[in-house]
Amino acid sequence: MFELPAGGSLDRRTSGTSERRRLLTQQVKAARHSLTSGPGERPEFKAELARVYAQNRLGAVPVIITLAVLIAGGSMFWISAELAVAWLAIALVGHALVVLCVRNFATRAPDSKTDSNWVRRFVLAEALNGLAWSSIVVMIEVTGAMGQAAEIVSLFVMLIGVAVATMLAATVPAAMAAATLSIAAIVVSVYAVKGGVTGNAVAAMAAGAEIYFLLLAQRLHRTTRETLEYRAEKDALIGELEQAKANSDEARRRAEEANLAKSRFLATMSHELRTPLNAILGFSEVMKSEILGAHSVPTYREYAEDIHQSGQHLLNLINEILDLSRIEAGRYELNEESVRLAYVVEDCHHLLKLRAKKRGITIRASSEAGLPPVWADERAMRQVVLNLLSNAIKFTPQGGEIRLKLGWTASGGQYVSVADTGPGIPEEEIPMVLASFGQGTLAIKTAEQGAGLGLPIVKGLIDLHGGSFSLKSKLREGTEVIVTLPASRVMDTLAPERAAGTPARDRAEAPAGALRRTA
Repeated sequence: MFELPAGGSLDRRTSGTSERRRLLTQQVKAARHSLTSGPGERPEFKAELARVYAQNRLGAVPVIITLAVLIAGGSMFWISAELAVAWLAIALVGHALVVLCVRNFATRAPDSKTDSNWVRRFVLAEALNGLAWSSIVVMIEVTGAMGQAAEIVSLFVMLIGVAVATMLAATVPAAMAAATLSIAAIVVSVYAVKGGVTGNAVAAMAAGAEIYFLLLAQRLHRTTRETLEYRAEKDALIGELEQAKANSDEARRRAEEANLAKSRFLATMSHELRTPLNAILGFSEVMKSEILGAHSVPTYREYAEDIHQSGQHLLNLINEILDLSRIEAGRYELNEESVRLAYVVEDCHHLLKLRAKKRGITIRASSEAGLPPVWADERAMRQVVLNLLSNAIKFTPQGGEIRLKLGWTASGGQYVSVADTGPGIPEEEIPMVLASFGQGTLAIKTAEQGAGLGLPIVKGLIDLHGGSFSLKSKLREGTEVIVTLPASRVMDTLAPERAAGTPARDRAEAPAGALRRTA
């Protein structure tokens, strides 16, 4: 008998897998909720957009400082150095307020309940920063130092400040609007009050530029939000794939354990069943043959024959189940050697010819001449041909015909074909017939007893040889099964001579040049 793994380790492994699946399920539900919630901007994306804004602001600190220093240095050509330095200090203080605010936000733990408070802080900091940046416009107009170039410099500084704020703060529209509107408001107010053609033109251009950048910020915000949505959808799909993989791994583990238990059970039961079967078959053989003396009642001999036939049928069934179990578990070992399929087919034909004759069935065998041997398991190939012929005899009515063929395939391999004139198989039942223990409706009504393992065993053995299996059938026209071995298993003319002088136990490996491969 066999033992299962220790209960403690199995329970721990199962509980760990269950916990992982539970966490994955929660992640998938959260991602799906964020994707399928109602209209409007969802809280999850608001927090993520705020984090993107903070990252942009912190990453652009060196660029903003450098830009402010360059503007202050360039303005010294038109205004005094003291005034330029004063503006630089004001601009840096305004920017420091924004940096301090976003740094505090970035270092805290995510909390959707306080995100709206942080947005209000961003708006206030950006508004103050915008006023600080645009203070140079007021300085220029108050001092009157730049003359006619004042409008150009003011508009230039305004455009730089609005463009930078748009790129960095677009993910938080309120903060971006606060920063740009404060700058544009200063420029428009100063030059609208100043009046004149130039002043009004600058004020109009500043207002138009603000409108353009607001629309651009809206487009950037929508693009960033859609990117986040796509990423959330991707994360949801990854979560579902992880969950499906976890389910698959769990199912595979259970299937492997069940398959191992089945194999051990079959191995144990085969031993337990074969021991009494040997006694049943042996003693029933003695009784039906009347070796120890004639029966006083003739009926006893008939009973002994029935017992022997039933025992033989049960033994064959056990062998088929064990063969299929080993094939499905990948534990069927091929004992490969040089085999002539023509001899195998002829022996199988000879063995089953009497059974077919009793049923009034004719077997017509044909084989192409000069077929070289193949590198295969002789017992497996013999079982393949016997199963196909036995199956054909079962389903062929009295007076029918079976055609047994052996020959070359178009690719240089060899094939065995068994065709009968039986009732055929409906097309929708072919997958059922090829499944383990599967039988079609006509088979159940007309055939002899069988477990439905013949064709699955044939297919499994041919697959182990790297060959192919084909079943063609039509109602009232019969069935044809074709099995092929690939060209790589066909041996050249020297193979029989080299293999003939080698003991059977030493033929585990084919000679290096014995296999002929055909393109």
